[in-house]
Amino acid sequence: MKLIFRACLVAIIAGLFSFQASAQTTKYKCMLQMSNYVGEGAYIVVSLINPKGQYEKTLYVMGPDKKWYTSLKEWHKFQTKKKANISAITGASVAGGDRSITTFDIETAKINAGYKLRFETSVEDKEYYVKDLEIPLTTASLSAKNDGTGFIRYVRFSAN
Repeated sequence: MKLIFRACLVAIIAGLFSFQASAQTTKYKCMLQMSNYVGEGAYIVVSLINPKGQYEKTLYVMGPDKKWYTSLKEWHKFQTKKKANISAITGASVAGGDRSITTFDIETAKINAGYKLRFETSVEDKEYYVKDLEIPLTTASLSAKNDGTGFIRYVRFSAN
């Protein structure tokens, strides 16, 4: 009986890994240009937002010090409810006038399916923008220049 249970468990786990591996993804290079402002570096979170307007996944976090994650209020609520290991998708914060280039994977099935990319920004002793930039996840927006409304001047993508 234990042998059958173990064999079933191994088959289920192998099936889950093969299902995850089969999800088509495309690597996108993201070039983010900050507006000119004076102050500390911005903490920025790039999130995948589902068609219902809810957080689905954190794609990238710019800002290494966890104690400041609470300043990204809406994302932090999501992150504390649905804990994810973000250490592999975390980088440096970005200062005013600077440029950052990062790469992240986007599931191909999410493109042109009602999803959005949200760039949420916060700077110490300054404003917080829940939707500094929120763009529809479409082939058109992924090939266009997208202007921010707060600390982000613009974002451009290119497929790798």
